[in-house]
Parts: sequence; C-alpha cells; structure tokens
Amino acid sequence: MKHFPSIFLSLLLPLAVAAQSVQIQDGAIRAEFSVSDSTKVYFSQGNLQYQASTNTWRFAEHQWDYVGTQTPDENGYYGGTINGSDNANISETYEGWIDLFGWGTSGYNGKNPYMTSTSYSDYGDGSNDIAGTNYDWGVYNKVSNGGNQAGMWRTLTSSEWNYLISGRAQANRLMGHGRVNNVNGLILLPDSWATETPSSVRFTYDPGNYSTNVYSLDEWAVMQSYGTVFLPAAGYRNGTGVNYVGSYGYYWSSSANDSNFAYYPFFYSNDAYTNYYGSRVNGLSVRLVQDVK
Repeated sequence: MKHFPSIFLSLLLPLAVAAQSVQIQDGAIRAEFSVSDSTKVYFSQGNLQYQASTNTWRFAEHQWDYVGTQTPDENGYYGGTINGSDNANISETYEGWIDLFGWGTSGYNGKNPYMTSTSYSDYGDGSNDIAGTNYDWGVYNKVSNGGNQAGMWRTLTSSEWNYLISGRAQANRLMGHGRVNNVNGLILLPDSWATETPSSVRFTYDPGNYSTNVYSLDEWAVMQSYGTVFLPAAGYRNGTGVNYVGSYGYYWSSSANDSNFAYYPFFYSNDAYTNYYGSRVNGLSVRLVQDVK
C-alpha cells in the first residue's frame, strides 16, 4: 500500500494561458491523464449514477455531484452539510438515483447495481479482475449522457490509479485536496497543466486538507476549462447504511485482490492512498474513463 506523506507542499505553477478550453464531448472531459507509460485516458464528466426503476445509467451533471440529501448554504449552493444519503434507499424498484455500488455490479450475469448482499461470492467473477469484461460498468452498459452505447467506457485498474496519483511525471504536483461548491474532494490535474495553467486561478498541491484549494463556481469553471478532474468525497455504503459522506472518498478499481476483496484508492482530509483493498460487498463510487486513441 502506498500513501502520500502528510507534509505541506506549495507551488504556484507557470501562468501560461492555453489557446483553447477543454471541451466535454459525450460525457468525456477531453483532457489527457497518463495512467501508465503508454496509456492516457479521458475522465467522465462526473461519477456514475443508476436509476433502478428505469434501468438507466448516467454521469452526474457536475463533477462535485453525489447522491445524498444536502442542505444549501446562505448563497443557495449545495454541499458541505449532509443530512443523510439517498443511497440508503437502494432497491431494484427505487425511483431515485444511487451512486455507491458493490464491486462488479454492472448488471451482467445477475450482478445488479442495487445489490446489498453481504456474501462476497455474489460480487464480480470469482478471484478474476473485471477489467475488460462485462462486469465492468463502462464495458457492459450504455451511459445515457455518455455516448449511449455499450463499450465506450471502462474502470481504471489498481495499477493505473496508482500510476495516475503517484507514478506519472510530477505526480505529486498534479494532485491536491480541495473544496468545490462547498463539496470536499480530491483534485487531479491533467498532464498538460504545467504548460497550460490558467492565469486567474492559484493551485496548491498538498496531500492534507480540504480547505487548501477552495473554489467558487466561477473559479471552478476556469479550472475545469483546463481539464481538471474533481472526485467528490461521497463516502461508502454497507448494506443500506451509508458512512463518511462528505469526508471520505472511495473509488473502485477493476482489479481483484482475491475472491473476497478488490482494490480501490481512497482519500480523506489528511491523506490519500492507493493500492488499498477491501470488501466487495461495500458500495463505493465509480468514475469511468475512455482511452485516448
């Protein structure tokens, strides 16, 4: 298991202005992120969500969005104060949306996204990885606002998450904790950031505090125009109980550890970890990617 040391690092990156803003096309933020020496990906515009009553998959409208009952602040913005999570209503007939899924619950072979079973063997495909298989949410399903065709997306492997966060060139300078629209989360900067940094936004990289980088909606619009990715701290689900919403972020990889566990990265206000593994029965967030061709 690898983790970032809890030390404060600060850098005001070069203030060059990019010639053209990054676009979102069929749900993909068209900025390149290296996940191995030879592979680059585009991230989806938001976390994956599912509605059981209509069997519909979609990406969250905004990167900071996650399912849950939230209280608006004095400016009418949502986030920060969480009263509870609607993921607790998970069922095969639920008319709302959920976004915390047991491992490999794409709907293929009876592994459904609304599963709350506590049996390890009910999830995924034995001790096999789900990478490149129909157990992967992005491989098996059409995403309604993500091109609406099966096979367009995939889940990062554990080694790819690790490379992205701690292995690519200047990795420690391309990651930081932050708060967007009052929502806590982890910020990932694209490979091009050092040469295309927006002049109007300051970014501090440090693995240790959500209040380090706080962005209004206008400021975040500038950040996102340069391809910045935000992973909200949406907590996790165990059965119908939801924990750590707003303070911890847990994101599935497509890599199995054994028949009981699977790998995932997670973060909280003081640190971020990769190559961690835990129970497949827990519901974690899913953020899909596309390979850059």
